[in-house]
Amino acid sequence: MVATLNFSSFNPGPFILVGIPGLEQFHVWIGIPFFVIYFVALAGNGMLLYLIAMDHSLHEPMFFFLSMLASADLILCTTCVPKTLGIFWFGAKEITFPGCLTQLFFIHFSFFLDSAILLAMAFDRYMAICSPLRYTSVLTPRTIVKIMVGIVSRSFSIMIPVVFLVKRLPFCRTRLIPHTYCEHIGVARLSCADISINIWYGFALPLMIAFSDLILIIISYTLILHAVFHLPSRDARQKALSTCGSHVTVILIFYTPAMFSVLTHRFGHNISHTFHIMLANLFVAIPPALNPIIYGVKTKQIKDKVILLFLPKGNQ
Repeated sequence: MVATLNFSSFNPGPFILVGIPGLEQFHVWIGIPFFVIYFVALAGNGMLLYLIAMDHSLHEPMFFFLSMLASADLILCTTCVPKTLGIFWFGAKEITFPGCLTQLFFIHFSFFLDSAILLAMAFDRYMAICSPLRYTSVLTPRTIVKIMVGIVSRSFSIMIPVVFLVKRLPFCRTRLIPHTYCEHIGVARLSCADISINIWYGFALPLMIAFSDLILIIISYTLILHAVFHLPSRDARQKALSTCGSHVTVILIFYTPAMFSVLTHRFGHNISHTFHIMLANLFVAIPPALNPIIYGVKTKQIKDKVILLFLPKGNQ
């Protein structure tokens, strides 16, 4: 009997994802904008990846990093939004424990991936604007591959311990998750064991890594802006500011809700749970949809290729 109890505790049955607490009666309607946003994210990021893969003029470090960002965004939204729509429209609230672990792994994995890619893109812009003569000698194809492998390896090594920290927990209480997807602390809080390690690893590590990435990004753009305002040509200044403007917009869209969500988990006990869950859902849906639009509008090479894709020269 004891053995059976222990086995069921450490190998729990399916969890139930409630959705957005307090807004259950509006789930069907909330699902419509989420579906539209998800469709835009798939189309936008898919188009970016297609253009970068097919057009040799876009085979530059900045666009390789942009293709990585598009891939990470597709992982993030596809990990969450289809299941969320299943909950909203079909009442498909059950998720198996392995499915839950897989979902929380890829959600947090893509967060760390995005953060590292944004830092790499800031470094790319720093080299292009502050040290243009060394740009091609520093950011060689071999270096780009090393940076990409480093980014993926860092995110993977951060997340593997999280999977084991959750897998070791016994679940002998409710299996109701008041959310639309599985995330580390939300699942850990359902356990009937001490989750101190989970809380501090899940809070301190994202904060430490995201803040260190953000500080390095801020330093890069401070140096970039200093260099931009010393460029002799007004056109060169405008071009540099336009490219950097798209990066800064994407950085703000990514970090603002992400940091709010992390801090709310630890300190925001007075913040409405409904508001927190809604913001968490917007975080996994809106940045992946907006990023390709921002880069498409702000980056001339991308904008020109998109126009050419839909309006071939003969039709213009």
